[in-house]
Amino acid sequence: MGSTLGACGDLNRNVLAPAAPYTKKEYAFAQETAENIASLLTPQSGAYYDLWVDGEKIMSAEPPEVTEARNDNSHGTNFPDSPEPIYGTQFLPRKFKIAVTVPTDNSVDILTNDIGVVVVSDADGEPQGFNIYVGGGMGRTHRVETTFPRLGEPLGYVPKDDILYAIKAIVVTQRENGRRDDRKYSRMKYLISQWGIEKFRTVVEQYYGKKFEPFRELPEWEFKSYLGWHEQGDGLMFCGLHVDNGRIGGKMKKTLREIIEKYNLNVCITPNQNLILCDIRRSWKRPITTALAQAGLLQPRYVDPLNITSMACPALPLCPLAITEAERGIPDILKRVRAVFDKVGLKYNESVVIRVTGCPNGCARPYMAELGMVGDGPNSYQIWLGGAPNQTTLAKCFMNKVKVQDLEKVLEPLFYHWKRKRQQGESFGSFTTRMGFDKLQEMVDKWEGPLESGSRFNLKLFTDRQTYEAMAELARLENKTAHQLAMEVIRNYVASQENGKAE
Repeated sequence: MGSTLGACGDLNRNVLAPAAPYTKKEYAFAQETAENIASLLTPQSGAYYDLWVDGEKIMSAEPPEVTEARNDNSHGTNFPDSPEPIYGTQFLPRKFKIAVTVPTDNSVDILTNDIGVVVVSDADGEPQGFNIYVGGGMGRTHRVETTFPRLGEPLGYVPKDDILYAIKAIVVTQRENGRRDDRKYSRMKYLISQWGIEKFRTVVEQYYGKKFEPFRELPEWEFKSYLGWHEQGDGLMFCGLHVDNGRIGGKMKKTLREIIEKYNLNVCITPNQNLILCDIRRSWKRPITTALAQAGLLQPRYVDPLNITSMACPALPLCPLAITEAERGIPDILKRVRAVFDKVGLKYNESVVIRVTGCPNGCARPYMAELGMVGDGPNSYQIWLGGAPNQTTLAKCFMNKVKVQDLEKVLEPLFYHWKRKRQQGESFGSFTTRMGFDKLQEMVDKWEGPLESGSRFNLKLFTDRQTYEAMAELARLENKTAHQLAMEVIRNYVASQENGKAE
């Protein structure tokens, strides 16, 4: 993370970089670039410090190339003699978001940002420049079709020494041309949608002072969670911890604090609401793993795959924009999805990307999910389908106002037919896109339940009916299937036995 200083202002709010503390050249360069961009676009006035830190302005010295790029006005980007040379007195039309990453690593949801920056290196791994995407954004308004989520698209390539000037030129283009009359349409994605990428590129080049070079070819993107233990590359290790919905408390919180203080660890927060403990010596791995397991912070192989990729916004009761539950509701939703998986015969290691938000503003990026649930009224959701596991495809709205108690009526037929009609290796999102919404709607409308299995209980887990019936009764009290509860018991037992051992 480069910065979150802007908070909710109409300026650059945050700059993301991969949270993994790798010492590889491209990762270090991505982090350095994110920090420099954050410095470039940080407000220069003292208002923040007057409000929040008693007027004492505490800032680390920024690199000279950042100061030089900010003050450069050779192409008419700046307000001369203004304390805010880039923002002026009116700042930007709307919030602005930037992410920096390296090829293949889409842990930052690169295409959902106003600007996406990708490090391009030579054959020896030496960074040479950057590919730039522009025009991503998630927010929309229900049933106002002129508002929409949008993926970033390629703008061009710049040499590494030009990145700050190119970023500044893009921001100034939005500053001068983004709509200010209606905040629903003030994000840069609407400007690019109106103009088209060619006109947008031409205007940016006027402020940049150069032509963009052709976009460099990139490998396929991957979602990387960085959970579990990894080598940093400097002799130390890092440990990624899954945190359901980004919320942690009680014994987990107490144990985390004790570990961080005892070993003096640095901590990173990931864009998927997880934590990374950094700079861990090898000799610390076993005691840290044991302490984490005893507090319930398990290694990723003991976490339900549905939970690994899921995400929800805070929603009720914290967000005034929320119209239904998200963070408080997703634990039960995931359990119900797992129960549907069990019912239709999907394997435990199969998963889909599920994201839930309490309103259409899209803070948990549900429009990139294979199954997105967007608050559409009290206890009801829009169902969005068609995203990709690597977050490179935009989902589309499949159904409106589905009551939370009716989710199984929609999900059972979709998952049942995915299991039986998918192509080899086909993800749920790709399946729903290939089938088309008309066919999917027909599946839902005609659904009468899965065909009965030849056995009433899973003989791999239950060797006698008495054990099965006892487990089924306990599972019913927790709104689970007997198979699901049994698997949880087994996984938790194995975790308690194995999690403290050396990997």
